[in-house]
Amino acid sequence: MYQALYRKWRPKVFSDVIGQGHITETLQKQVAEGRTSHAYLFTGTRGTGKTTCAKILAKAVNCEQSVNGDPCCKCPSCVGIESGSFLDVVELDAASNNGVDHVRALRDEAIYSPAYVKKRVYIVDEVHMLSTPAFNALLKILEEPPAHLMFILATTELHKVPATILSRCQRYSFKRILPAEIAARLTYVARQEGIELTADGAELLSRLADGALRDGLSLLDQCAGNGGRVDGAAVLDVLGLAGNLQTAQLLERILQRDASAALLLLHSLYTGGKDVGAVLGELSTLVRDLLLRRTAPEGGAALLSGGYDDATLDRLGKDTASSRLLHLASTLQKTTAQLYASVNRRTDAELCILRLCDESLSGDLTALEARLTRLEETLAGGQVIRAAVAQSVAAAKAPAPEPAAERIAKKPAAAEDRPPWDEPPLPEEPPIPEERGERVFDIPAEPTPVKVPEPEPAKEPAPKPVKTPAPAPVTAAPVMGGDWWKTLAERCKGRLPPMYRAFLDMCSGALEGDLLTVSAPDDMTLGRLDNDRVRGALAEEAASAAGMAVRLTFRVGEVQQAPPEKNLENLLKFGSQFDNIEIK
Repeated sequence: MYQALYRKWRPKVFSDVIGQGHITETLQKQVAEGRTSHAYLFTGTRGTGKTTCAKILAKAVNCEQSVNGDPCCKCPSCVGIESGSFLDVVELDAASNNGVDHVRALRDEAIYSPAYVKKRVYIVDEVHMLSTPAFNALLKILEEPPAHLMFILATTELHKVPATILSRCQRYSFKRILPAEIAARLTYVARQEGIELTADGAELLSRLADGALRDGLSLLDQCAGNGGRVDGAAVLDVLGLAGNLQTAQLLERILQRDASAALLLLHSLYTGGKDVGAVLGELSTLVRDLLLRRTAPEGGAALLSGGYDDATLDRLGKDTASSRLLHLASTLQKTTAQLYASVNRRTDAELCILRLCDESLSGDLTALEARLTRLEETLAGGQVIRAAVAQSVAAAKAPAPEPAAERIAKKPAAAEDRPPWDEPPLPEEPPIPEERGERVFDIPAEPTPVKVPEPEPAKEPAPKPVKTPAPAPVTAAPVMGGDWWKTLAERCKGRLPPMYRAFLDMCSGALEGDLLTVSAPDDMTLGRLDNDRVRGALAEEAASAAGMAVRLTFRVGEVQQAPPEKNLENLLKFGSQFDNIEIK
């Protein structure tokens, strides 16, 4: 009777277990020294040797002629346990015996001494499937077991096992077996079975096994059913998978953004019997290898799948940005996960190919990023375009040209001619509490003795002579020409956050004497601007421009702005009071 390869070649001793030396050496040493525990917990993914090691351990502790902790496999105990004729070693499936009644029956039976062997061993596979009452029933006997009793629990989902069970067991974690170790074992088994297995076929089967040796042996058994040579092409034909060469060609079409050629190649694979989910899975593996080579070019070689040569990986990843590789990998992962619930798998795979060829079809931020990337690539194509763009950006960032009067007003004066009000402002004092109503803000700065030059008198009939003292040798205070309120507001905007700038544009101002009245259109605008920061900025800029202390008041309502002649007259009027003051 034919027996499956994974059953026929199941390890009989610890030394036959592949890829779990950190566990088998410890167990073998415990058996040799007689220091075995009463409860073990084996965890790990499928096909890594959990149940196999449990059976070997059960034989080793009951072997009559143990050799350095390994069972001899010849004594009556080893033969009886291997054949399953001894009822003292029981293998249970917790998935089908997960009720509390099953555990209670096991507990009642476990107190009796074994009939043929030294220890009664219970191997509970998939122990995480037990119910909560069943775990509670098992807990007591795990805590105080008889001397002749041993429990070996196995699970693939450690997080579902209660902490009370974990604390009473010795835990051993089985790791995934490396592809090289699986390939070597498959080659050995094929040689013993007379199967013609090539190196590329063994390598492909080891990658498809995904760290599980049992899966690798099952795939080898399936591929050997044809009776011919088992190479890479035969494996792909038997398992219905797209070849590495075709996968590389498909990814090359995608990287070239040739959607038509990519869809035609996918169609040829589909009509040839290839599964679209397997095609996307191989694409994801190839993109992962490219991303790992880009991220860790030196130390990432051990992380690669090993199915593609360096020349292919270099050709595909040479001109591809890491951001696009990351987009390809995430899109393939999402689509592959959604294929299981898809109504039409082929349509979803074709939509995925279209999104991979053109990121703008994604409909999210990836589309915007793709457009910006293409624009940057286009701009980087020529020096003329870059120069034109740089010139445009510089022109956009340059401030608008100012009127001649404002340029004169903002022109920096020499050190000896700089007016006193151009010095850095003194620290502000806390505002004076005011009554509710009209608010007046006084700048606590002494008037600076300045002499404003008197303008030429207007040519009027019989003007009355005005006696004025000789002007002091100082530079006149800068007077804003034109719409002075707009200029004043613009100068204040550089000192205020953006939230205040829009409200300043909604207001108007008028200067009457030394009183600057700012009119707001409504109470909300008034409330936003009526604070120490805005008042201080307005008052300081107004005082700097007028050359004297200016009082500031806010009000609601429209205010007619005074004409420039009136503002000039006010400035001359208030500047004349300092004519007799000598500047030192």
